[in-house]
Amino acid sequence: QVQLLESGGGSVHARASLKLSCAASGYIFATCGLGWYRHAPGKVRELVSSISSDGTTRYADSVKGRFTISQDNAKNTLYLQMNSLKTEDTAVSYCAADCLSMGWVDYWGQGTQVPVSS
Repeated sequence: QVQLLESGGGSVHARASLKLSCAASGYIFATCGLGWYRHAPGKVRELVSSISSDGTTRYADSVKGRFTISQDNAKNTLYLQMNSLKTEDTAVSYCAADCLSMGWVDYWGQGTQVPVSS
Protein backbone atom coordinates (compact mmCIF):
# COMPACT_ATOMS: atom_id res chain seq x y z
CA GLN A 1 0.00 0.00 0.00
CA VAL A 2 1.43 3.36 -1.06
CA GLN A 3 0.94 5.89 1.72
CA LEU A 4 2.82 8.83 0.21
CA LEU A 5 3.26 9.66 -3.46
CA GLU A 6 5.48 12.49 -4.73
CA SER A 7 5.10 14.27 -8.03
CA GLY A 8 6.29 17.43 -9.74
CA GLY A 9 9.96 16.65 -10.04
CA GLY A 10 11.92 17.11 -13.23
CA SER A 11 14.87 18.79 -14.87
CA VAL A 12 15.16 22.50 -14.28
CA HIS A 13 17.74 25.22 -14.81
CA ALA A 14 19.41 27.08 -12.00
CA ARG A 15 17.50 30.19 -10.88
CA ALA A 16 14.23 28.60 -11.98
CA SER A 17 11.38 27.36 -9.78
CA LEU A 18 9.67 24.05 -9.23
CA LYS A 19 6.82 22.88 -7.03
CA LEU A 20 6.70 19.39 -5.58
CA SER A 21 3.53 17.69 -4.39
CA CYS A 22 3.01 14.81 -2.00
CA ALA A 23 -0.37 13.11 -1.90
CA ALA A 24 -0.97 11.42 1.43
CA SER A 25 -3.61 9.16 2.86
CA GLY A 26 -6.22 10.89 4.96
CA TYR A 27 -4.95 9.19 8.10
CA ILE A 28 -1.36 10.27 7.58
CA PHE A 29 -2.28 13.79 6.63
CA ALA A 30 -4.51 14.23 9.65
CA THR A 31 -2.31 12.66 12.31
CA CYS A 32 1.34 12.94 11.30
CA GLY A 33 4.01 15.55 11.07
CA LEU A 34 5.05 16.00 7.46
CA GLY A 35 8.21 17.01 5.73
CA TRP A 36 10.58 16.81 2.81
CA TYR A 37 13.95 15.14 2.71
CA ARG A 38 16.41 15.12 -0.12
CA HIS A 39 19.27 12.84 -0.99
CA ALA A 40 21.94 14.22 -3.28
CA PRO A 41 24.28 11.83 -5.10
CA GLY A 42 27.17 10.83 -2.86
CA LYS A 43 25.84 12.79 0.10
CA VAL A 44 23.88 12.05 3.26
CA ARG A 45 20.13 12.39 3.21
CA GLU A 46 19.03 15.64 4.81
CA LEU A 47 15.81 17.11 6.11
CA VAL A 48 14.90 20.06 3.92
CA SER A 49 11.70 21.25 5.55
CA SER A 50 8.92 20.14 7.86
CA ILE A 51 5.51 21.27 9.01
CA SER A 52 3.66 20.31 12.16
CA SER A 53 -0.06 20.05 12.78
CA ASP A 54 -0.06 23.51 14.36
CA GLY A 55 1.48 25.00 11.25
CA THR A 56 5.00 25.41 12.58
CA THR A 57 7.51 25.20 9.76
CA ARG A 58 11.23 24.49 9.74
CA TYR A 59 13.82 24.80 7.02
CA ALA A 60 17.37 23.73 6.51
CA ASP A 61 19.72 26.71 6.45
CA SER A 62 20.65 25.92 2.87
CA VAL A 63 17.10 26.54 1.62
CA LYS A 64 15.82 29.29 3.91
CA GLY A 65 14.36 32.15 1.94
CA ARG A 66 14.09 30.06 -1.20
CA PHE A 67 11.82 27.12 -0.34
CA THR A 68 8.33 27.16 1.17
CA ILE A 69 6.48 24.20 2.62
CA SER A 70 2.69 24.23 2.67
CA GLN A 71 -0.29 21.92 2.79
CA ASP A 72 -3.81 21.70 1.43
CA ASN A 73 -6.05 20.00 3.96
CA ALA A 74 -8.91 19.50 1.51
CA LYS A 75 -6.65 17.63 -0.91
CA ASN A 76 -4.53 15.79 1.67
CA THR A 77 -1.52 17.13 -0.17
CA LEU A 78 1.82 18.52 0.97
CA TYR A 79 3.79 20.94 -1.20
CA LEU A 80 7.29 22.25 -1.47
CA GLN A 81 7.71 25.39 -3.52
CA MET A 82 11.34 25.70 -4.58
CA ASN A 83 12.52 29.03 -5.93
CA SER A 84 15.91 30.28 -7.05
CA LEU A 85 17.14 26.75 -7.49
CA LYS A 86 20.86 26.07 -7.44
CA THR A 87 22.85 23.22 -8.89
CA GLU A 88 23.60 22.07 -5.35
CA ASP A 89 19.85 21.50 -4.88
CA THR A 90 20.11 18.56 -7.27
CA ALA A 91 18.76 15.53 -5.43
CA VAL A 92 16.03 12.98 -5.12
CA SER A 93 13.34 14.52 -2.94
CA TYR A 94 11.23 12.44 -0.59
CA CYS A 95 8.02 13.18 1.22
CA ALA A 96 8.04 11.80 4.76
CA ALA A 97 5.67 11.39 7.68
CA ASP A 98 6.34 11.09 11.40
CA CYS A 99 3.25 9.56 12.95
CA LEU A 100 4.42 7.97 16.19
CA SER A 101 6.80 10.69 17.43
CA MET A 102 9.44 8.12 18.29
CA GLY A 103 12.37 9.75 16.58
CA TRP A 104 12.20 8.26 13.10
CA VAL A 105 10.28 8.54 9.86
CA ASP A 106 7.33 6.16 9.76
CA TYR A 107 6.42 6.54 6.09
CA TRP A 108 8.45 7.46 3.04
CA GLY A 109 7.41 8.37 -0.45
CA GLN A 110 9.18 6.75 -3.39
CA GLY A 111 11.02 9.93 -4.31
CA THR A 112 11.03 12.34 -7.22
CA GLN A 113 14.15 13.53 -9.00
CA VAL A 114 15.08 17.20 -9.12
CA PRO A 115 18.12 17.65 -11.37
CA VAL A 116 19.20 21.30 -11.49
CA SER A 117 21.50 22.27 -14.33
CA SER A 118 23.70 25.31 -14.63
